Amino acid sequence: MSTANHNHYILAFDQATEADHPRMGGKCASLARMIAAGVSVPSGFAVLTDAYGEFLETPGLRDDLAAMIASIDVDNVADEALKAAAIRERICSTPLPAHIETAIRAAYLEMSPDNDLPVAVRSSATAEDLPDASFAGQQDTYLWVTGADDVVTQVRACWASLFNARAISYRVKNKLGQLDVLMSVAVQKMVNAKAAGVAMTLDPINGDRTKIVIDSAFGLGEPVVSGEITPDNFVVEKVMMQVTKRRIVEKDHELVADRALRKTVDRVIEPERRTLPSLTDAQVIEVAQLAKSLERKMGCPQDVEWAIDADLPDGENLVALQSRPETVWSQKKAPSASKTYSMGIEGVLGTLLSPLTAKN
Repeated sequence: MSTANHNHYILAFDQATEADHPRMGGKCASLARMIAAGVSVPSGFAVLTDAYGEFLETPGLRDDLAAMIASIDVDNVADEALKAAAIRERICSTPLPAHIETAIRAAYLEMSPDNDLPVAVRSSATAEDLPDASFAGQQDTYLWVTGADDVVTQVRACWASLFNARAISYRVKNKLGQLDVLMSVAVQKMVNAKAAGVAMTLDPINGDRTKIVIDSAFGLGEPVVSGEITPDNFVVEKVMMQVTKRRIVEKDHELVADRALRKTVDRVIEPERRTLPSLTDAQVIEVAQLAKSLERKMGCPQDVEWAIDADLPDGENLVALQSRPETVWSQKKAPSASKTYSMGIEGVLGTLLSPLTAKN
């Protein structure tokens, strides 16, 4: 994809360098890194943070937003929700600068000359997916977006989602400036997923890095990522690449692409398919190998979003949609050597002295 005529507002994922990543936000930078590492990722482009930053300079907009933000009582849930909605409406009702809108339209039309390619429009904030300040998932994603008009609309809606109540509270708690966090937006070819989910390269229950844990469901992965459904669960031993545990649940609905309606729909799963596993054992291992590879390439435990694309042939249909650093167990500090030694000696002494203590 060529973006030579889109100046500094648009950048194709496959053209990004490490120097571009700060302007791409967490999600887009991750997509660019995966493509550079040879991982199969749906094609697309980033609307860079420069576009959002310039949009904020629309006459009167920054001052209005600052005043609206300052009036929020974050300890009052109802007040915060009401004012957050007003902020989002202010953003969504403000036209984009003409040259930025033109750049977005041109980039989409390069992907889709017929102006009908379904894409996912995904938020990618600059403070997203950081090990010490991760608010991945707090901003919006729009699926099965078609046509340049809708792409432009949903890019602006992604910017507005920076100001949902949850994100505002998170930034207050973590002392992140409300107008200092910038956003890039990913515009990415839509995946027609027959199964999708997440894979973690450690056990999220106990931090065991010898395991890969996979959650999977039929259809698109958003219900799995958001926690809306109970997914199938698989545990894979990381060295031998063997499935050691599987839990198959009854799945009564799936989020799928409806080509006739040109949108995603929540579809009831036919009874005979509800108790079937969403992945074969071979597919489980394939997902585990992808996750293990990403952990090795990125240098730390990963939380990977993936999908199996029904439009691609077997063996080529597993794609990565996101890979971010795992942020719970990775932040737990290992005990120092001196502390470990102390605890060991104390444990030995405790065992030796316990009979004496019992006699006193």
